[in-house]
Amino acid sequence: MNVYDQAHQLAKAIKESEEFKRYQSAEDMIKTKPDLDQMIKDFQQKSMEIQLKQMAGEQPDAEDMQKIQQLYGIVAMDPMAASYMDAEMRFSIMMKDVYEIIGEAIGKGGIPGM
Repeated sequence: MNVYDQAHQLAKAIKESEEFKRYQSAEDMIKTKPDLDQMIKDFQQKSMEIQLKQMAGEQPDAEDMQKIQQLYGIVAMDPMAASYMDAEMRFSIMMKDVYEIIGEAIGKGGIPGM
């Protein structure tokens, strides 16, 4: 069994998955609305900053948490943005599951750097 051939098959299966198709479609719709696209990117940036703080052992302050909750509330009010964020989350969960399956199969709790 050629590992590279199997990897290409896995990539094809991911691209053909309902999760990926829904995510791609939602992303394409968001890109047609530059203001909404930017608002989502701003939310994702703030969210990533908080996650990085937490990974570094820092506790985000109340102001940061309030800002991210406000941003989420604003973004989630738009049905297109809410659909995109839901599709992104479902695709991310699927990919996390795939990484975990591969990690378990090779005897690792997870794949380093992932």
